[in-house]
Amino acid sequence: MAMINTRIMTGCACSLSLMVLANSCANKDLKPNILFILADDLRADALGCYGNNIIKTPNIDRLAETGMQFTNSYIMGGHHGAISAPSRAMLLSGKYLFNVYDKLDGIVTMPMHFSTHGYITFGTGKWHNEKSAFEASFNKGKNVFLGGMADHFNIPLCDLNDDCKLTQPVSRGFSTDLFAEAAIKFISDYPGGRKGDPFFCYVAFTAPHDPYSPRPDFVGRYSPDSIRLPANFMPLHPFAFDDLTVRDENLLPWPRPADFVKMVLADYYGLITHLDESVGSIINTLKENGLYKNTIIVFASDNGLAIGSHGLLGKQNLYEHSMRVPLIISGPGIPKGKKSEAYAYLFDLFPTLAELCSLPAPENIDGLSLEPVISGKSKEIRSSVFTAYRNTVRAVRTDEWKLIKYPERGLTQLFNLENDSFEMNNLSGDTAYDTIQNQMLRELMNWQKITGDTIQLNATYLLPLEYDHTKLVRKPDKWQPEYTLQKYFDFELN
Repeated sequence: MAMINTRIMTGCACSLSLMVLANSCANKDLKPNILFILADDLRADALGCYGNNIIKTPNIDRLAETGMQFTNSYIMGGHHGAISAPSRAMLLSGKYLFNVYDKLDGIVTMPMHFSTHGYITFGTGKWHNEKSAFEASFNKGKNVFLGGMADHFNIPLCDLNDDCKLTQPVSRGFSTDLFAEAAIKFISDYPGGRKGDPFFCYVAFTAPHDPYSPRPDFVGRYSPDSIRLPANFMPLHPFAFDDLTVRDENLLPWPRPADFVKMVLADYYGLITHLDESVGSIINTLKENGLYKNTIIVFASDNGLAIGSHGLLGKQNLYEHSMRVPLIISGPGIPKGKKSEAYAYLFDLFPTLAELCSLPAPENIDGLSLEPVISGKSKEIRSSVFTAYRNTVRAVRTDEWKLIKYPERGLTQLFNLENDSFEMNNLSGDTAYDTIQNQMLRELMNWQKITGDTIQLNATYLLPLEYDHTKLVRKPDKWQPEYTLQKYFDFELN
């Protein structure tokens, strides 16, 4: 698909937006604002509104009550262990994984599209793609983190100057607080006292991504004794399929100690509750400034996470806990208190928000607008979803069935999600399900053609499924603060 070099075509987004705003005064009052809030590594079932009765997330839950909640929202996957980079690239470009990977230079991004059509665009938080793409996409920016992982207490942040160039990073305070403060200040000051101009405010938190080190007043909010293990908790993943020591997987030893998984979940929940309070503060700022009623609010996450499910800790797999994400849309024109089971990808949000704001449809994208589902004209926009991780795993799911294929291992998993939502009972190999498996395999191959995925599903030489967990070696990374090192690395297991 053709890519447009927007930096050559339009120059800096700042000057372009000013020209467009001057020509759009007659319509600007009709355009809703956009507040886009993105969490990092938040699995869907770690929110109260998604069925978790232990965690306290009243502000996000309230957002679901006043808007529309999508229960089958997904990312398409990733081509390396840092899943959030391709996930955010897909979200911001509206493109399939194989049409964007994690590179945004020369691509029209969602904030760029809104800027072109009269919106002031503001960005704060994590930007896991090219620095130049941020500079081309936003008019304003404060407390911008250029990277994937960081110590929450000591995060290096940049600001966007008037010439649309990011400053050199300077380490500041706790990530969640700094991103929320930047968004609150933008909304409070916006835009120089003229409340009629539409804005696109993008707030990308780094929580609850590891290191699992909550702010001190959120440590102990949840007792490990009160935490339930995931229903699909396993001490070990039953077979090898990729790098079992990648990134998140290093936090705990193998087999996974159940008590320590509960400790991780307690810290994870503390980070999420802190995030929820920050979301509430941002939304309250909208209300205090008379902007709430004309603002569409989107809350989502860049990917899910295992944290003990299937013996894994990270998101480098294609189980539901890692690919399914929360998605809530609230605001003018959005039904209140409605849930939809329609299959959605995060990259559907680009055309969806453009349509909801009566902007021209973005060109050269793969995402589908969710407006027909939101308006009630249709129950779905697709009948299945496809996910991929590196060259090692491919998956497809429908309402009832999920097939996961491991090309390099010669292994297939088939789950009946209606009876086995936690993906524990592999039906592949049972001849009674051969017809279903073949149908799902054809669906998978069709998705490969549609998305441009060229990986062969049957390797000539197969790698072993067996592995010796006693030979897996873990070590902390450079972003782990003292809290995490002492809690999860400096201990002796009995």
